[in-house]
Amino acid sequence: MVRTWMLDTNTVSYIVRGTSPAARDRLDGLKINEVGCISVVTEAEIRYGLARKPPSLAFRTVLNDFLRKIQILPWGSDEAQAYGTLRFKLESAGKTLSALDMLIAAHAISANATLVTRDKTFAQVEDLRPPVNWAVDL
Repeated sequence: MVRTWMLDTNTVSYIVRGTSPAARDRLDGLKINEVGCISVVTEAEIRYGLARKPPSLAFRTVLNDFLRKIQILPWGSDEAQAYGTLRFKLESAGKTLSALDMLIAAHAISANATLVTRDKTFAQVEDLRPPVNWAVDL
């Protein structure tokens, strides 16, 4: 059975910027039965950041290399269904996530992936596998 790890936007940033060697090492050390990926929503957040505050050419090159190498999961009807259910459950329980975090959480649920993040807000999403933090050196 393949274990899927979906990296949140912050984790991608730590890896690409080099601020968390631990997260980079964990991604580089994935075993044959493990897959690292990101949601297309995370890609959108990254591309927004690039447009908003263009980084150096060197950083842009590193980031684009990362995006070429990592699996980027598309958004479709299954993800929309997971989102609808998740949003209803959270609102009914009086819990909130930002709009993009809710999309990423729904995508991880739909993909049966473990979300890799330092963001503790995801812990309130009961349908999500327990999130893990690879950036243990931060």
